[in-house]
Amino acid sequence: MDALSHLVLGMTVALTPMNIAYCFVGCLLGTLIGVLPGLGPVPTIAMLLPLTFNLPPETSLIMLAGIYYGAQYGGSVSAILVNLPGESTSVVTCIDGYQMARQGRAGPALGISAIGSFFAGCVAALVMFLFAPLLSKVALSVGPTDYFSMMVLGLISAVVLASGSLLKAVGMVILGVLLGTVGTDLNTGMRRFTFDILSLSDGIDFVIIAVGLFAFAEILANLAQGEKREVFTSRLGRVLPSRDDIRQAAGAIVRGTFLGSLLGVLPGGGALLASFASYTVEKKIARDPSRFGRGAIEGVAAPESANNAGAQTSMVPLLTLGIPPNAVMALMLGALTIQGITPGPQVMNSDPRLFWGLIASLWIGNIILVILNLPLIGIWIRLLRVPYRMLFPAILLFCCIGVYSINHEPNDLLFAAVFGAVGYGFAKVGCEPAPLLLGFILGPLMEENLRRALLLSRGDAAIFITEPLSAALLAAALILLVVVAAPSVRRRREAAFQE
Repeated sequence: MDALSHLVLGMTVALTPMNIAYCFVGCLLGTLIGVLPGLGPVPTIAMLLPLTFNLPPETSLIMLAGIYYGAQYGGSVSAILVNLPGESTSVVTCIDGYQMARQGRAGPALGISAIGSFFAGCVAALVMFLFAPLLSKVALSVGPTDYFSMMVLGLISAVVLASGSLLKAVGMVILGVLLGTVGTDLNTGMRRFTFDILSLSDGIDFVIIAVGLFAFAEILANLAQGEKREVFTSRLGRVLPSRDDIRQAAGAIVRGTFLGSLLGVLPGGGALLASFASYTVEKKIARDPSRFGRGAIEGVAAPESANNAGAQTSMVPLLTLGIPPNAVMALMLGALTIQGITPGPQVMNSDPRLFWGLIASLWIGNIILVILNLPLIGIWIRLLRVPYRMLFPAILLFCCIGVYSINHEPNDLLFAAVFGAVGYGFAKVGCEPAPLLLGFILGPLMEENLRRALLLSRGDAAIFITEPLSAALLAAALILLVVVAAPSVRRRREAAFQE
């Protein structure tokens, strides 16, 4: 009965005209940005975040969620037609999707991508409805020591799942935590690392870092590449897959949905891991593995289902534990904080309209994505023909407007430009910025729970290893770090990311 009442409450929130309109806008913008190679949901959400400040909390979160899973689908369009993933989770889709386009079967590839994303999104929303209350009840019994250890495990997991060097990923997390300490210490009132710059007294706004490291840095990287795009549009083919296509892809969609729903809650990039894992599974169990890489429709259906399911279940740890599992969820955590809402197990009771309205909106959003994208494939193809040099000025302008509108402080634009240059430098040396953003968001939360735990124990740090759950989480983090640092595992990890 509780599940039914929660569903009714969520639908009454999600089906209001204003929330449907903003969900539609979010899905449209997410797909639009996902289609454009080199951009993704993180810079898009960072750029558009100021627009949500004056909206009701549930409306702003519904819009931001629409941008996120809209970008998951939009990335498949450029991956299939141009062999350039618009989003990192669409990398695997390039392998077989582009080959299908070359064979004149771009339409069925895009169609099965939409069907798989729709099915996976609906199932992921159902999983959230069923299991989020249970996880929230468990979270209410978790103390500050457990939260601190849980965040340590989350950051270690983010390091493991980050591409590139393990040492560089650790360095990025530490740098993010250090940047999170800039500003005024709430306990002592002392300024820390502000260098007598008054605008840093309240710390560095996470939107500035996100826009700089992702949006500005991506613009610089794309301009430096100057890549030409070859779009196969002469033989798009029928959009709806044939009965034989659906028969071949049905099992892959179900397996991809299961993997995505399961792995999406992992910190650091569960949706990305799910798309790779689902493709590997399909190739392993296929009767003829040689078909993969030559236009196998299962190679499109599985990763697209997995990344969409993973994108949506990644909201579970954010809403129930207050811990963002990836950079997008870190931005949504910031959006909630700006609205005066602290995510965590208490949200379900203190603001049930927000909690259940967001989950119910996932079904609405997935229906909008299917209705929106299948008829608009021709428009996305035309958009891919626009040279990037004509697109980036508009993107840059919106980024600057978004950053300035936060505090109306010119220094914020300067800081964002500095972070943009730093982010471009990170890309050149192979450092992924997502762990930095997670460290920046989780750093202050870790410090707060560390201090609370030490106050409760009268300064005895042994409490972190005497509390059973805290000790188990820290042990898991240490074991994970040691295993990944082993030479043989490290070489396999680097080879996997390179492949």
